[in-house]
Amino acid sequence: MNLFATVLTYPAPSANYRGESEQNRTVIQKITDGRFEYPIISPEAIRNALREILASYGLPCNRSRLHDEEQLAVKFEAYPDPEMYVDDFFFGYMVAPGPADRQKILQEMKALKRTDFHFKRDSVLRMNLAKGLEPYRHDSLFTQSPKSVDSPWKNADDSALLHRETAQTAFQYPFALNLNECKEKRFKKKIGSEVTDVKGLEYLLKAIGELNGVAGNHARSYYEMAPASIVIRLSDSLVAGYNTYGFIKGDFPEVVQGILKGDYPGAEFFIGGKIVKDMEETTKKELTEKKEVTLDRNAQRLIDTVIAKILPKEKSQ
Repeated sequence: MNLFATVLTYPAPSANYRGESEQNRTVIQKITDGRFEYPIISPEAIRNALREILASYGLPCNRSRLHDEEQLAVKFEAYPDPEMYVDDFFFGYMVAPGPADRQKILQEMKALKRTDFHFKRDSVLRMNLAKGLEPYRHDSLFTQSPKSVDSPWKNADDSALLHRETAQTAFQYPFALNLNECKEKRFKKKIGSEVTDVKGLEYLLKAIGELNGVAGNHARSYYEMAPASIVIRLSDSLVAGYNTYGFIKGDFPEVVQGILKGDYPGAEFFIGGKIVKDMEETTKKELTEKKEVTLDRNAQRLIDTVIAKILPKEKSQ
């Protein structure tokens, strides 16, 4: 069984790139589609935010971000261990040592009786770029950085004019999971002194429903990447079978009309959020009563329904 989904965020102003800049100008990453450039956000940024959310839930994560270094930096608690760390399991990893170090690591793993150690692992969670619904319109903001006077420290001798590219748009991004690979995988969840045994997939999907802290410029900006609308398909098919970037102005016509016309099995689809709120009552009635589609006006509640579908509650002993 496979899970395919596309998330559409709410629209808001964003300045989603805070990497290297030129002459105090921070640029938005973009991709060309036809005649227009669209703002994008990398799946690596989304995965990093998911990792931090999973850690905040109390699940064990191997990698953490170091924020007080002179460049982007991370710390690993140990060699990768997908049996112990939720991020190693869902997001994959690669250890690329030289020949001598490779043998040294293998000896260390042998001493630790890690017979299942691998130097690389593919990501269970498959994601693609988050792409803006609207093209980039060459909007910019200018901010004046003040000169620091009679202060114990300063970053520059003079004030500076900061140039920041900005876009007003919603973003859509697809993700996919092979449920046979991950739905039974458990991790130790620790909150305070309490430790419980939980299924990692439940918390991964919950994290996507509450996704935040992705779009960059975190010190000053607030842009939610949680779903305003979401389309999910649970299927034995190896492909989604439709355009996974199919949101158009808040609607997903290829899937909705395709279900109504018999192109897709409606019982495999779960649709939630603003797309349902804006849907005509006759369409909702036909989708639910005739095509067996699961609809919910709340995207997070729909994700809970999907979790209950693929991870039914276990009977108490």
